[in-house]
Amino acid sequence: MSYRTALSEVLTSVVGPVAEATAVQGRFPRGTVTALGRAGLLGLTVSTEFGGGGGGLPEAVDVVARTARVCAATAAVLQSHYTAVAVIEAYGGPWTRGEIAAGRHLASLALAESESESESESVVEVQVEGHGPSAETQLLVPRSAATRSGEVVALRARKQRVVAAGEADLYVWSSRPLTAPDGLTLWAVPAHAPDLFVPARAGAAGPRGSATSTVFADPVLVPAEAMLGADGGGLDIVLRTVLPWLLELRAAAGTRRPPALDLGSARRPAGSLAAS
Repeated sequence: MSYRTALSEVLTSVVGPVAEATAVQGRFPRGTVTALGRAGLLGLTVSTEFGGGGGGLPEAVDVVARTARVCAATAAVLQSHYTAVAVIEAYGGPWTRGEIAAGRHLASLALAESESESESESVVEVQVEGHGPSAETQLLVPRSAATRSGEVVALRARKQRVVAAGEADLYVWSSRPLTAPDGLTLWAVPAHAPDLFVPARAGAAGPRGSATSTVFADPVLVPAEAMLGADGGGLDIVLRTVLPWLLELRAAAGTRRPPALDLGSARRPAGSLAAS
């Protein structure tokens, strides 16, 4: 079955019937996420080596665009998920990639530390299009600290506008480097890690039902091997992977104009779930 056929079935049988209730009640569409996982759509962009669909950014864009016409909250969840998975595909471990491929893991981004949506998005646009030094702000220069003790790292932060906060299974998290003189460092933080806290009231951020909220770590402890890429190398990952994926997916959902980026490096041929 092609991913498009699988998506059509999920949109018709699961997403559509609950979309209005999701928007009105602001309830996270857990049943929808489960159905997307079972249909292979959460694992669409994971390598076939790990049981995924072998797709890339074009397939993710297609899924988000079609989903956005039915449910804005689900589209927002998929935007963050696919962008986080792009990082995990390149730097994550085989177990995590296998869990995502099997539809058992929902991933999300925990990068922004600014209070407002407009500020976060302007930071992204300025950095990508190279218009000036104001890009050195919350998203690209995190204030959050990372401290290593043996094989354990303590991450202390207040992450803003995290989609699927308290609902995702894994967060791609940013911090200041452990020892590198500049840049930032990325981490795979499991949602079940002790001392992660999400406020009871998510606030008005993001589409209703997307569970967009703040995530606190005061601190959260992760193994040192949870680092994604090199210490201090996260800035390059954000610029080359996160921003191209995130902006393209936002544009697909109709929330951003398409950026003038060369996305050739993010594209790869579709695999077993290629469109028919």
